[in-house]
Amino acid sequence: MYKNSAKAWLYLLPALIFLSVFMIYPLFDVMIYSVEEGYNSASQTYFGVGAYNYRYVLRDPYFLQAVKNTFILVIITVPVSTGVALLISLGLNSIQKLRDLFQTIFFLPYVTNTLAVGLVFMILFKKTPYSDGFINLIINAFGGNTIDFIEGPYWAKMFVMCFYTIWVVMPFKILILTSALASVDKDLYKAAKVDGATSFRIFRKITLPMISPMIFYLIITGFIGAFKAYSDEVAIFGTNLNAAGMNTIVGYVYDMLYGDSGGYPSYASAAALILFAIVLTITCINLLASRKTTVS
Repeated sequence: MYKNSAKAWLYLLPALIFLSVFMIYPLFDVMIYSVEEGYNSASQTYFGVGAYNYRYVLRDPYFLQAVKNTFILVIITVPVSTGVALLISLGLNSIQKLRDLFQTIFFLPYVTNTLAVGLVFMILFKKTPYSDGFINLIINAFGGNTIDFIEGPYWAKMFVMCFYTIWVVMPFKILILTSALASVDKDLYKAAKVDGATSFRIFRKITLPMISPMIFYLIITGFIGAFKAYSDEVAIFGTNLNAAGMNTIVGYVYDMLYGDSGGYPSYASAAALILFAIVLTITCINLLASRKTTVS
């Protein structure tokens, strides 16, 4: 018994070392930075320990704007992308011919570089001296007015950011949900049809409960991924997200470290831990909700 236990720990040792060096140690290091007041990265000195960095970050208008943008992005993109992915997966699951072809087509955006897709979206929505953009051409064709989606009103820029995020994350969700639907026992559907159940009742009583673990998995990972959004926004609005008013919490952390206002690891650490607390809280709430739903 002891030998088996020793072997197990020996097999786990590389992973434990990796986690300790690249996850546990940096986390404690960030915690220490976040309470060091007046930290000077050049001299590696500070003049006190306290909660000043947290107070500064929570009062910084750029951080508050980043929190607002991030929460709007999360609230809109996660449920919309999951719902649309579920509808598309149901459609793909009902198709017998060319189903693999359609699955491949829907999955292509996921394997495409996000920055490249972001540049395409910028071209579609951006106004230039030579063109108002393809989307504005469609709007004008239906009698609407031209909208500057990249440098115009806040709601227009937020629409582009949400639309792009949904486009990028949806292929992965389609892949997961399509696999989940394929794993549902077909005998359950046959028995329900024999009993005269309608399609909606079959979906609500059989399909939805059977794939609910995958749906909650996508919701949880979707929340985490949306809270970590940054590169997508850079691809569309450029590196100066504060000027565009479209920064995210991760973007704020990056700016405090390496941006024009960078060189403040203490502020960046405080903002990173605030983000960690938000993500951890929402993840725990989702896990509790998923357990209650599964039990009921």
